[in-house]
Amino acid sequence: MNPFARPVDTTLAALLEDAGRNVQRSALLLRELLAAFPEHVTLAQDLAACEREGDRITHDIIYRIGGLRRVRGGRAPFTAGDGYALATAIDDVVDYTEQAAAQLDLYGVEAPMEQAGEFADVLVAAGAEILGALRCLHGGGGDLSAHLVEIHRLENDGDRLQRDAVTSLFAGGIDPMVVIRWKDIFESLEAAVDACETVAHVLEGITLKRRRR
Repeated sequence: MNPFARPVDTTLAALLEDAGRNVQRSALLLRELLAAFPEHVTLAQDLAACEREGDRITHDIIYRIGGLRRVRGGRAPFTAGDGYALATAIDDVVDYTEQAAAQLDLYGVEAPMEQAGEFADVLVAAGAEILGALRCLHGGGGDLSAHLVEIHRLENDGDRLQRDAVTSLFAGGIDPMVVIRWKDIFESLEAAVDACETVAHVLEGITLKRRRR
């Protein structure tokens, strides 16, 4: 029997959707944190909880994929290697988002730069696209292309924001220590957006493999 004739394992599908929702929640928390910083600085603790939850979900996804190779029933919509790459890329989005939030407190930031809020908007939009793509993935032949195209467009927006942010930092008159700290924060934010694109690349690879079958 062709294993791809079987439906996608429902537990794995639920875990993937949980991972996508965790990305979305992390991005929303970061945007809320930046919008009311420093009054809502405690939201960084909620982001830390999302980071821990992401680690748990990633572990469960990888464990589930391994288990499906030993039992009959549902299948994974990808190879074990692609599943590992997808799970870790999704987790990276949350890790870098939480890292940026932690740096705000670590560096004693008094007020967020405008580009940081714009980065958070990009992450919120990319998180919604990731969740949509993951739902298509286990939905049985759903078209991921629109979600992936939008993630790539948002990553380009992130590149532009990074350039604008660095330009503004070195425009003159800013304390060098502030420049160094914000450069670190923007690098974390850019890494989070780049991780979203990595998710899209992995999903594109999975889609191409499906078409060859």
